[in-house]
Amino acid sequence: MSRLALSPNSNCFQDWWRRANKQTTKEARRGLNSFVILVAWELWKQRNRCVFDAAQPQVHTLVKHIKEEATLWAAAGAKKLARLLP
Repeated sequence: MSRLALSPNSNCFQDWWRRANKQTTKEARRGLNSFVILVAWELWKQRNRCVFDAAQPQVHTLVKHIKEEATLWAAAGAKKLARLLP
């Protein structure tokens, strides 16, 4: 998975996602896509908490929310995502 990391000169999320999909096996692709969507969703919710609730952005809180939500998605049937989780 480390080969899928964003490079410092990446400037387009969509290009990175497309490239990551090409580098991922067909078996893992659905899990990767679910994870990317989940992270984007949690980033959006964190952004809204900061804008509308005057919350302070905290990376450890965001990561905790992502882990919790991923566990819930896996329990709800996201089998390919579940395979990516520890």
